[in-house]
Amino acid sequence: MKLHELQAAEGSRHVRKRVGRGTSAGQGKTSGRGQGGLKQRSGGKVRLGFEGGQTPLFRRIPKRGFTNIHRKEYAIVNLDDLNVFEDGQTVNPADFIEAGLVKKGKAGIKVLGNGELERKLTVKAAKFSATAKEAIEAAGGSCEVI
Repeated sequence: MKLHELQAAEGSRHVRKRVGRGTSAGQGKTSGRGQGGLKQRSGGKVRLGFEGGQTPLFRRIPKRGFTNIHRKEYAIVNLDDLNVFEDGQTVNPADFIEAGLVKKGKAGIKVLGNGELERKLTVKAAKFSATAKEAIEAAGGSCEVI
C-alpha cells in the first residue's frame, strides 16, 4: 500500500445535510423539524425541568427542612493527624494547609479526638472537641482558640 492508495474507511466521512433547499431535496419546506410548535422555531428549546405542562418533578416531591445559608463548615482534623508535626511545635492553620491536612476555603479548623496524640504540641484552631482538648493537654501541649 502506498500513500496515494489510502482511502477513508466506509462511513467515516458524512456529508452535511443541506436542509430547506426545496421538496425534491428530501429535507425541504419544514427542514425536518415538523409542523409548527416550539421546537420548529429558531432558538426553540424547552427550559430546564419543563415536562410538557405536566407538573415538574421538582414541584411534585415534598419539600422538608431548612438550609441555613450562613452555615459555617469547618475542616476536620483528628488527633492522629497531628503526629506529622515535630514535638514541641506551635501548629497554626497555615501549618495544617502546608502539611496537606486541610484545604483552603473552609470557615476554620476543628480538632476532633479520634486517635492517639504522641507529641507535645501547641495547637491553634477555631474549635476543639472536649476529648481532643483533654488529649492535647494530657500529652503536655496546649490549645488556643483563634
